[in-house]
Amino acid sequence: MASAMTVNELKQRAKWLRQAIFDMVMEARQGHVPSSFSMIETLVALYYGGIARIYAQQPHHPERDRIFISKGHAAHALYPIFADLGFFPADELARFTRPEGMLGMYADFRIPGIEGISGSLGHGVGMGAGIALAARQNGEDHRAFVIVGDGECYEGSIWESALFAAHHRLDRLVTIVDRNQLCILGRTEDCLQLDDLAAKWSAFGWAVVEADGHDFASLMSAFSRIGDTGGKPLAIIANTVKGKGISFMEGNASWHNKMPDAALLAQARAELSTPI
Repeated sequence: MASAMTVNELKQRAKWLRQAIFDMVMEARQGHVPSSFSMIETLVALYYGGIARIYAQQPHHPERDRIFISKGHAAHALYPIFADLGFFPADELARFTRPEGMLGMYADFRIPGIEGISGSLGHGVGMGAGIALAARQNGEDHRAFVIVGDGECYEGSIWESALFAAHHRLDRLVTIVDRNQLCILGRTEDCLQLDDLAAKWSAFGWAVVEADGHDFASLMSAFSRIGDTGGKPLAIIANTVKGKGISFMEGNASWHNKMPDAALLAQARAELSTPI
């Protein structure tokens, strides 16, 4: 395992990841940039901040922590990370969504590092709960991390799995809710009110903490609750901005999977290259 990065290094890594995802998606003209960008700091904290147990060049290491992107349309945000960790050659990124490449817009098990297929929303928490329970039964020490979208919390399977995890006291399970308050149809509170998600997860028997999902100090503080939940699974409500980093995409549901024209493409590249 590599040593954890400093906060400044994590900020630089987040900047790199946004640029890498944007370049990959723009080359293919397919993908979901805003949904990826709202969870960038969470991914960087997990993979580079010493939160999750990751082994470079060993995507199937038996002691690794398992990370699931339940909002599967954004799972391609992992591809530059996997290439950086040596899970596959970096030139695969240039073949994103191409027939001759292995990196699809929706991730699958052909891709080293992918722990579960999640194109259909609502299944990540169940997969993570199953992994956490199996680890306990097998005497294994790894943890399961699941990133879910807030709009995804409309799915009943999320709450069935939440009840299951609380019942079995799966304290090695961590769910991060990417609370960007948007889904493909618009604002979550306009489509179907979610109200206080922290209260909901708490009512289902989870330990809950809220965080600024774009601030590493806040995220690290939230992750520090792992192992200190009184035996409960942990839910982190990460308050984020969909499209974070590109001004015309931020908080705008219409950019869910839309591609910019030449002028906006140039503007986005300029904004993403702005020094921290």
